[in-house]
Amino acid sequence: MHDPATVRQIQRRYRSMLPLMDERLRRQWAASEAQAYGWGGVSAVSEAIGMSPNTIRRGSEELRESARHPNAPGEARVRRPGGGRKRLREIDKELVESLERLVDPTTRGDPDSPLRWTCTSTTQLAEALTRQGHPLSPRSVGRLLNEVGYSLQSNRKTLEGASHPDRNAQFENISRTVLAFQNEGQPVISVDTKKKELVGAFKNGGREWRPRGEPEEVKIYDFLEPELGKAIPYGVYDLTSNQGWVSVGIDHDTARFAVEAIRRWWQKMGAKRYRRARRLLITADGGGSNGSRCWRWNVALQDLATQLGMPIHVSHFPPGTSKWNKIEHRMFAHITQNWRGRPLVSHEVIINLMAKTVTKTGLKIRAEIDRGSYPTGVVVADQDLAAVNLKRATFHGDWNYAILPTRRTK
Repeated sequence: MHDPATVRQIQRRYRSMLPLMDERLRRQWAASEAQAYGWGGVSAVSEAIGMSPNTIRRGSEELRESARHPNAPGEARVRRPGGGRKRLREIDKELVESLERLVDPTTRGDPDSPLRWTCTSTTQLAEALTRQGHPLSPRSVGRLLNEVGYSLQSNRKTLEGASHPDRNAQFENISRTVLAFQNEGQPVISVDTKKKELVGAFKNGGREWRPRGEPEEVKIYDFLEPELGKAIPYGVYDLTSNQGWVSVGIDHDTARFAVEAIRRWWQKMGAKRYRRARRLLITADGGGSNGSRCWRWNVALQDLATQLGMPIHVSHFPPGTSKWNKIEHRMFAHITQNWRGRPLVSHEVIINLMAKTVTKTGLKIRAEIDRGSYPTGVVVADQDLAAVNLKRATFHGDWNYAILPTRRTK
């Protein structure tokens, strides 16, 4: 990995010289930059301007030849525009389709997500493609995989348990249910708790632009400051309108806190958008404050369903798949990107950074502090549990169910 600042300087110099250079001068300029860089110069320049290392080395050989024979006439021939080697996918029209057929059986992840990665080695793929009549080297396979949207990724700790045999079936069930609600104009939300944050002048991952030599100074040790406390963001993401709500709690992440966040979203945003709503669909993780086995979650949802006067349908993601919850990569990821490198010195700063998070797709977020008290360890009374009007689905009723409103007692 090369120094980002140096790579950017090479990029700026290359862009300024590019209009003045033909193909031959470009590779010789790149070779000169690589020599000035020193050890690792070829790879650094290649990373900066996207030129092949072999092309840069060819430029180096031309410079050495010029130095050995300074008076020799130069080779003035320059390849015409559009000349040179064609891309593999242009030469072999069936190559990409053949490659994807090999990769698809071992592709892992959310069935609805465009993000894909492969666990098959490029050597194995190259051998298989060659047998099918598409002779290719492992290096060319890797380059082609990058071009068509695959990436090589390391392991990451995201699994919450063993893979369930009905994992894909539940994904498909959630997809069908979401589409059915959206086609009827009914609200569909994805909910989850974001990582808890310490409030104060603490280091926050990432970098931001600041005057050179003037980094933001933060505390060395991350110890909770009682007077500032912590922030517990619970998010509600509207899958249809691409809008989100975040309640930032200061007490505990409990089922009551989670349902209160949903209630606030409905009052501040949902009710205005879905004036003819007859039912609500919630997609949620299988654990945590909104877990499928959390009776406090069901009791709190019962109160909300009765208050709203409409059924609340819930579909939980199966164990080990919480990161595929839409709110994770459609809202939380952008919030984290927006406040990267900025100390979260107060709850007000956190609220403002969340509310200012926008994307090219038009994401809008509203955020609010929830100063309520949500104690842990509260025992659910038998009569409250018995009052839950719960209707389980025929497929995995533990993951898919509806809580129907009941008559309010005076």
